[in-house]
Formats: sequence, structure tokens, C-alpha cells
Amino acid sequence: MGLMPETIRARLMLLLVGVLLLAQLVSFALHFRDRDQVLEQVAGYNLLQRIAGMVTVLDRLSPAERALFAHSMDLPPLRVALREKPAKLPDEEQTSMQGGMLHRLLHFRLGDERKVMAYVPTQAEPARNNGPTMPGPMRRMMARHMGWGGRTSPDGIMVQVQLSHGQWGLFRYELPAELLVWPWGLFGGLLVLLVAVLGVSLVAVRWVTRPLSTLATAADHLGKDLQHAPLPEQGPLEVRRAAATFNTMQRRLARFVDERTRILSAVSHDLKTPITRMRLRLEMVDDPQLKAKFDRDLQEMQVMVQSSLDFMRGITLQEEVRPLDINALMETLCEDTGDTGHIIRVSGRAASPYQGRPMALKRAISNLLENAIRYGKEVEVGIEDADDRLQITIADRGPGLPDELLEKAFEPFFRAEDSRNPQTGGTGLGLSIARNIARAHGGELSLKNRPGGGLEAVLVLPR
Repeated sequence: MGLMPETIRARLMLLLVGVLLLAQLVSFALHFRDRDQVLEQVAGYNLLQRIAGMVTVLDRLSPAERALFAHSMDLPPLRVALREKPAKLPDEEQTSMQGGMLHRLLHFRLGDERKVMAYVPTQAEPARNNGPTMPGPMRRMMARHMGWGGRTSPDGIMVQVQLSHGQWGLFRYELPAELLVWPWGLFGGLLVLLVAVLGVSLVAVRWVTRPLSTLATAADHLGKDLQHAPLPEQGPLEVRRAAATFNTMQRRLARFVDERTRILSAVSHDLKTPITRMRLRLEMVDDPQLKAKFDRDLQEMQVMVQSSLDFMRGITLQEEVRPLDINALMETLCEDTGDTGHIIRVSGRAASPYQGRPMALKRAISNLLENAIRYGKEVEVGIEDADDRLQITIADRGPGLPDELLEKAFEPFFRAEDSRNPQTGGTGLGLSIARNIARAHGGELSLKNRPGGGLEAVLVLPR
């Protein structure tokens, strides 16, 4: 999966946050692009038109009127003054390319005979500082788009034009500091929008994904108990339909298992009667060899019937969940099994009681121990307890099983005497019952061959 989160909730949040941040970045980019265009219009050709227009008016006025007009036009950011001689400007090589272009455009607008001096600085320092100025990278970005729009000097953009009466008009333009200030208001508004959308998204995602969590929990309980309480059919239409479908599936599964259990129980019960009659009639057989054969067949039939009933009980598991002392249970089973002359070694202990069905777990572990001692006289039992699981490993030193049969061994009535020990019997239901009990507790039972020979049954139960 790489860096992709595992849960749907996290993926939806990642998607929403990513799209929202991308939208915010695009908004910032569009804002500053429009800002650049406005600055360029304000400080570029509009300035040229204003200067040319004022020069035209000044040429037609009397000296007194010119002074009054210049004084009235002397307003920031364009300062206007009249002088008898031109002010000294920096060297021509220090002006930028935009300065030369402005010089040519003024000549084109006012005529080539007009003396014009224009200066746009190439190196600059802020002309005024009325507040937090725009960061350097932003000014450089604006300068890249406008050439000089993001930079000023103490003298600003300076233009001097000789009027028709010999005086000189001095025009000095400085970009207002407010235009170069970082847009904290816009930034704050977008930040508030981001936080609000994220908060609403988190609530919405939790609300949308909660039915999935409820459905997953119900499915987990269904694997442990078919009679678990059904899901509440409430909420949006899709959630109600999913809950109703799940409840219908649960009812069908429970009904199917109950019907199969009743049928098998009835068949097993009905078989006990003819088996009992056959045992009574067997007492009238005089031939000892024939009698022994019949008795062996009847015994096998009786064991199969009882094992089938136990198998079905292992599926239903109606027993109540209670704390179970695993250490005491293992000691009891190992003592009972050790009386048969087999060697059983136990290592490890459970740190605390396990919440489970005591009789069912006793049956599962007992089946695994009986299966181990049937094929090997020495049995090793290992108990590993962790915060999230309890693992019980039962290993023997028998002939083992081919790898392709390790999973098939859990099928009901499967018998592998030909691959292990041809002298042993069994109905082939012990491992099936043990796995059903393990899975009914939310755990798992698996088999694997041991290095050096033997089989290892690993029972994992969740805490």
C-alpha cells in the first residue's frame, strides 16, 4: 500500500485535505497574479499617461497657474514639483531597462524635441515602511513579472520633463507601501476557511464511516455467535439497507446451521437404537471371531455417531463465556494424558485468565493433545501470552504430513493413516472440531511440519 493510509476514514481525510490545500494554493496564485496585473497597470503605462497629460496642461498655463496646478497635483504616490533646473539623477547605466523604455515612450508621446530624463532603479531599498512589507521572495516574484514593480528607491521612479517655458517638471512615483504589504487578511480568511472545512470534514467522515465500523464489528460477532443481536436498522437509506441485508443473512445462516444440527442429531439419535439392538443380538453369536468383528464394527459406528454430535455442538457453541484459567486447564489435561505413559513437556504460562467457553476450549485442546500423542510419544506444549493474543502450540515427533495435506486435515472425516501411522484410527473429526471452536472464539488453528520431523498445531486465541 506504500504511504496510503489503511482506513477509509484516513484516506477520505487525506483526499479532502489535499484537495483543499491545492485549492488554497491556486487561490493564492490567482490573487497574486491579479495583484501583479493591478500593480503593473497602476505603476506602468497609466503613470506615463498621467505625466504626459500633466505636461500638456502645464505647457498652456501661466507661471502662477503652473505653480498652483503643480501644488494641487502633488499628492502621493505621484509627487509633482517645478524646478528651474533639472535635478541630478543617478548615472544612466544604473537605470533599468524599464527606465530606458519609459524614456522612449515619453519622447514618442511628447515629441522628440522635448528634453526628457527618466530613471527606474535597478537596485532598490524600501522607500517607506508603514507596516510589515511583502517578503523578499514575493517582491522578487513581482519584480520578475513587472521588472520594477516590486522595488523602489528613496527617489522612486523619477521623470523630468522640460516644459515649453523652460522650467522643468519633476515627477517622482513611489509604489505605496500598502501595495507591498503581505495580505494578512486574505491569509487569515483562508486559514479560518481551512480549519472550518477540516472540522466539518472530520465530523462528516466519521459519520459516514461509522456504519462500516458497526458492520465490521457485527460480522466479527457473527463469526463467534450466530445468535448475536441483529444490527439496528436505522440511519440513511443505504445504511438501513445494508443492516437489513446483514440481518437477513444472519437469520439464514442461523436457520441453516440449526436445521443441519437438528437433522444430524436426529439421524445420530435414530442410529443409537439399531446399534443397541445389534449389540443385544451380538450376545447370541457363539463364534468368538465373528463376535469380535461385529463388536469392532459396532464400536466404530458408535464412536462416529458421538463424534458427529460433538462436531455439531462445536459449531453452535451455546456455552456461556467465562474466565478460564489456561494454566490450570493445561496441567489437568497433561496429567490425564501423562497417565497413559506419554511424555508431555510444558513451557510458558498464561499471564491472566482467558475469556472464553471453558468446555469448548477444553475439548479443542484435548483433541490436539490426543492427536499429538497418537503419532508421537513425546509431546511439547508451549504457551505464549501477549497483550492481544494467547498462543498455544502442541508439537509431536511423529511422521508429520505432506505439505499439501496440512489444510486438508481439517476437513470433516479426513483420515491420513496412510501418510502417518497405519495402526491408528480415529473418526477424522478431532481437528475439525478444534478449528471450529478456535474460530468461534475469533481465533485460528493451523498445522505445520516441524524441522527434524513431527507436526505442530498452533492455536491462536485473541485477547
